[in-house]
Amino acid sequence: MIDHNAVVAALRNVRDPKSGMDIISARMVTDFKVEGNNITFSVLLNSNDQELKSALNFACQEEIQRIYPDSNVHIHLKTKSDEGDVTNQSSLPQVKNIIAVASGKGGVGKSTVSVNVAVSLAKAGYKVGLIDADLYGPSIPTMMGLQGQRPRVELLYGKHKMIPLYAYGVHVISVGLIIEPDQAVVLRGPRLGGLLRQFITDTLWPELDYLVIDLPPGTGDVQLTLVQTVPVTGAIIVTTPQEVAVIDAVKAMNMFLLPNVNVPVLGVVENMSWFTPEELPENKYYLFGRGGGKKLAEMADVSLLGQIPIIQKVQESGDAGTPAAAQEDGLVAGFFASMVDSLVNSVENRNRNLEPTRVVRVEH
Repeated sequence: MIDHNAVVAALRNVRDPKSGMDIISARMVTDFKVEGNNITFSVLLNSNDQELKSALNFACQEEIQRIYPDSNVHIHLKTKSDEGDVTNQSSLPQVKNIIAVASGKGGVGKSTVSVNVAVSLAKAGYKVGLIDADLYGPSIPTMMGLQGQRPRVELLYGKHKMIPLYAYGVHVISVGLIIEPDQAVVLRGPRLGGLLRQFITDTLWPELDYLVIDLPPGTGDVQLTLVQTVPVTGAIIVTTPQEVAVIDAVKAMNMFLLPNVNVPVLGVVENMSWFTPEELPENKYYLFGRGGGKKLAEMADVSLLGQIPIIQKVQESGDAGTPAAAQEDGLVAGFFASMVDSLVNSVENRNRNLEPTRVVRVEH
């Protein structure tokens, strides 16, 4: 007699090609039946890759035949489109929310915001990933204390997959983890896009509540590749208070709001809002003016998620590979924790009130 639980246990040895999780935990097995010597079930896939279907079919058969060699196994391999589910045709079906962090120009602290948002989300109990898509200036390995480490590569169904590194509760991938620290990244647009696609589709991301993607400044190839590859839940726009930063930030914001892109802006983060000396914590010196973040948020009719002051400890912790948000210092970590509370509320409102974002289709 065939034991239902034994078959399920055997199928836990078969892995999802997207996340590396077993197909039971990934909730890919449906319509499971055991009748006499017959075992019948369906495996739900996100893509119609025939080679992958064949490999998964063989893997399931092999695991079951190992414990019940005389059983008749019938596997129906289905895709989301077969099920009529066209809303979640994502390359990352195991990720609930994909958050793009963007800016109009460099030097506004976008990577610092990305790192501390990711770490603050992890501290709040969420499952978090972080992609360093700032491919020309990958600073996240330094900020996350991962310099010199390399992601492990695993062969899964004949394809090489990267395993993200893990620090401060965050799964991390970056071109800075692949090249030497002093190596220049010399790539044209299509190659840049291909590298980002690898980080998305050729990396074994686990189940995540949030995947934070740190974009390069501006509105170039990497941004376009992102919205053509995954449905981005929403974007955070980072600016400083000064007018010249806001002018460029408007352009980055407007790219996401284009009708054919249609990615909601979740809110604005104003970085370097004021300077506070450590020995005078009540003092505020507005070195770059005031009001830029609020002005940008009003333009998009979104929230100002937070204002991050210039505090020496933020810079020192980034250089030392110990993110400010991970520290127990109430002043520094508190700014980021408050900002992330606002972000989570914004994401929940967005998911409650708006349709899921769709991947941008390129029409020739």
